[in-house]
Amino acid sequence: MDLRIFTEPQQGATYDTLLAVAKATEDLGFDAFFRSDHYLRMGSVDGLPGPTDAWITLAGLARETKRIRLGTLMTAGTFRLPGVLAIQVAQVDQMSGGRVELGLGAGWFEEEHKAYGIPFPKEKSARLEEQLEIVTGLWATDPGKTYDFHGTYYDLTDSPALPKPAQRKIPVLVGGHGPSRTPRLAAKYADEFNMPFASVEDSERQFGRVRAAAEEAGRGGDELTYSNALVVCVGRDDAEVARRAAAIGREVDELKLNGLAGSPAEVVDKIGRYAAIGSRRIYLQVLDLDDLDHLELISAQVQSQLS
Repeated sequence: MDLRIFTEPQQGATYDTLLAVAKATEDLGFDAFFRSDHYLRMGSVDGLPGPTDAWITLAGLARETKRIRLGTLMTAGTFRLPGVLAIQVAQVDQMSGGRVELGLGAGWFEEEHKAYGIPFPKEKSARLEEQLEIVTGLWATDPGKTYDFHGTYYDLTDSPALPKPAQRKIPVLVGGHGPSRTPRLAAKYADEFNMPFASVEDSERQFGRVRAAAEEAGRGGDELTYSNALVVCVGRDDAEVARRAAAIGREVDELKLNGLAGSPAEVVDKIGRYAAIGSRRIYLQVLDLDDLDHLELISAQVQSQLS
């Protein structure tokens, strides 16, 4: 089971804070550092000092880290034109020496679009399919050849399809709860399917839908990696768990029900339940980015039992 650190910087984080978390992620032996792609805080937090851009952040971290994978859960398709996104991600992959992964989603948070003047189209899912086709198609085009795409929402003619990533193929993540379109898109374009903030039972059902869609598309169901994203709150004792829950404005019982919370033994046990239904990677949503002791505890007493 791979453990990856997943951050939500729109809730309030500077680049220096994210750099400290990324370096701790690397030093403590976690597999990857991922971040959300949002420009507006959610809930009652103040969000200060303001948003950081996902791919600018990852470009900086690409030069400041050496081992960990870097990526997004999920890049909002509404924020970027697909041709421009293909260039951005390929460049960051080069800057990292081939350690980038692209999670790409449709975009959903209408308020942040209004706040920053970003168009919020009605046809987000249909656009996402064209975006996935274009980004992967540009990367897959042989050097010296051109790429064309003529769709409903995007039109590319004689694109040189440059630059190329450092990796032969950048892993693409698709995720979500949708019962039909989401599994189909994952089956067609994804290397990994991520189920965010879902129970073991709901994850098992959705993994089954993705496997079936992959087989229908002519792929083996096991060709994809299956993963979950879950909030994490671990403590050495009940008092430490309660303190960490309070720091992120959550209740312990709710966190235990909907995330990975409690003692290291409790969290290891629950991760085992996800592993039993085929999850091979957990994105630990860390909401208090100043609490690096939390990461040290997870590394020493949770990750060590899963290796």
